[in-house]
Amino acid sequence: MTTRYRVEYALKTHRRDQLIEWIKGLLAVPFVLHSQPTAVFEPRGETVDQMASMAQRRYAEIMRDVEEIINDHIAHQRAGAPDRSKLKLLVPSVANFFTPLALHDAFIWQDQRRFISSRRFVPPSFNDIRLVLNTAQVMSLVRGGPLDLVTFDGDVTLYEDGQCLTPDSPAIPRILRLMRKGTKVGIVTAAGYTEARRYYERLYGLLDALQVSDIPPASKQNLIILGGESNYCFKFESDSPDLLKYVPRKDWLLEEMLLWQESDITELLDIAEASLRDTVKNMRMEAIIVRKERAVGIIPQPGHKFCRETLEETVLTIQKILDMSAVGHRLPFCAFNGGNDVFVDIGDKSWGVLACQRFFGGIEGSKTLHVGDQFLSAGANDFKARLACTTAWIANPAETVQLLDEISELDEMQQRKTR
Repeated sequence: MTTRYRVEYALKTHRRDQLIEWIKGLLAVPFVLHSQPTAVFEPRGETVDQMASMAQRRYAEIMRDVEEIINDHIAHQRAGAPDRSKLKLLVPSVANFFTPLALHDAFIWQDQRRFISSRRFVPPSFNDIRLVLNTAQVMSLVRGGPLDLVTFDGDVTLYEDGQCLTPDSPAIPRILRLMRKGTKVGIVTAAGYTEARRYYERLYGLLDALQVSDIPPASKQNLIILGGESNYCFKFESDSPDLLKYVPRKDWLLEEMLLWQESDITELLDIAEASLRDTVKNMRMEAIIVRKERAVGIIPQPGHKFCRETLEETVLTIQKILDMSAVGHRLPFCAFNGGNDVFVDIGDKSWGVLACQRFFGGIEGSKTLHVGDQFLSAGANDFKARLACTTAWIANPAETVQLLDEISELDEMQQRKTR
């Protein structure tokens, strides 16, 4: 049974994406007006088909209108006045866009696969709209081509939480297919290791497959790993025992990152650690404090597991404390819920993606796609990537595979059009 607490908790702003919720509200009107639940009691005939056709037309028209509102927002961005756009007034939390979104065409695409317009009892959902937005972004990138860089989160995006990218992963041949077409690939992960061996253990399926693939040696160099959100860089190296080579910070750090002071890093991590210790004590958590060079966090003691509410309480508490600190204003950081742990990293994924773009010669955000599973406003470490490039919000590794297949299929369609 759904309790009042659960309903109110689910409505909290940190658990919602305002743009998706706004679009969902717009689509609720044609669902109410055009869906015909009574048709389930009638013989299947023209009525059901007409209902689906009418609903699709209205849904697609609304998506076209939203597409135009986003175009207006982009025009205000370019004029230096994004706060004056209609979209900003309607959805105050909306960020900048790097490309237009082909929402009308994307809805038709997803409707042919999810049969959204044919539903009579279930309106367009959060997940429906999330996937439409993903497809719209991919369509825009492919049509504006080429797609120069794709960056991936690790856990829950390329492999299940806490697992590894094994040789049987269906994502591997699809990533190699991207690289054969000239797309650079970056894996921007929260896992912060200083040794190549640790990353090889997590990604050996992809690294081994790339090593034996027919991709030219020069193109194999187009795979890098940015660990600890934005703190450690490794590139593919065929001659290395772990197929990865450490890249000195001077070769990939952004100018702004060079200004980060070691004293500030230590101070921020000290404050974060103190906050974690207080939360562990107050919440009676069976936790172990883990302090790294550029991160601090908690993991459960053997045999224990944290509940979601405790993890989010910990994230929101530490984020508030760091936001109120002086060093938190001088130094970027990321506090996030890792599913069964909480960590605070120096920097965030926007810096990680920007560093990948710089490493490959200055790739633009409009030519970059970041794929991740955590895009809520708090406790989600993919959220900040929206500041650096276009993004796709997936829910599991299977959706990543589907997204990569969409990129390939849409790219082939685009190639046929231009011939």
